[in-house]
Amino acid sequence: MTLVKGFRYFSFVSLAAVLAGCSTATLTPPAPPASDWVNSCTDWDKWDKAGPPYQIYGNSYYVGTCGISAILITGADGHILIDGATAAGAEVIAANIRTLGFSLSDVKLLLQSHEHFDHVAGLAQLQQLSGAKLLASPAAAPVLSSGVVAAADPQAGMHEPFAAARVDGLVTAGQQVTLGKLSLMPVATPGHTPGALSWQWTSCEAQQCQVLVYADSLSPVSSDSYRFSQHLSYLKAYRAGLDKLAALECQILLTPHPSASDMRTRLQSSTGLTDANGCVMYSQAVKQRLQKRLTEETAQ
Repeated sequence: MTLVKGFRYFSFVSLAAVLAGCSTATLTPPAPPASDWVNSCTDWDKWDKAGPPYQIYGNSYYVGTCGISAILITGADGHILIDGATAAGAEVIAANIRTLGFSLSDVKLLLQSHEHFDHVAGLAQLQQLSGAKLLASPAAAPVLSSGVVAAADPQAGMHEPFAAARVDGLVTAGQQVTLGKLSLMPVATPGHTPGALSWQWTSCEAQQCQVLVYADSLSPVSSDSYRFSQHLSYLKAYRAGLDKLAALECQILLTPHPSASDMRTRLQSSTGLTDANGCVMYSQAVKQRLQKRLTEETAQ
């Protein structure tokens, strides 16, 4: 594991360790209401379409486009940004961060969900704008450093290269990533890509705290020649990640494609994004898609 100066890594002990890292953040500027995003965006909207930012809960903000998520978690000692969207989407993210009243130079740490261009191609530009350190999983790091999808990726050969970013350190699943009082737990959820990570953290407001989970896409999408059933160790890790996701404490579910977790519909409900069963239902839905895919492969 590569350590980055200024950031700390701790072994996973229990969820209590995550809760202990809860931060209410010093900076809480007014944010556009979530209804603005609902009214500006549609379900499964275009990846690069600009949409307004909004406050998810406490010090956690949605700063992505209409079709691709990016999550900003703010703190007194600097901010953390998860995902950078496409190359064009990076401009939307940067503008949204400024709209919230935050400075890009205060973004100190960049993280990733999975290493496909629609979620990480903008990281290189955001790194240049902010000067932030980029941490990645061991399997995702070579992809982010080269801009080329790994040969082991189910979608290898399907994507054009994207701008390479500077990877400053590695993330180890089960070891917290911290910045000041901010603390995020990375969970290995390979399947959609080999290096995919999901993230769990806690945000608080008005003395009330919620556990948020940014669950990776996890859908069994691949090139025409790829067979999940022919990669048994990968399939085992895929299923294990889904089980880990379902077992997480998870009160607010977020996903790299907002519509994959019905964000727009949930924002219009009486309970908003809060749903204690969100991660369980999401994991079960992916398991069903994976089983359907395996059945199709057997038939073929």
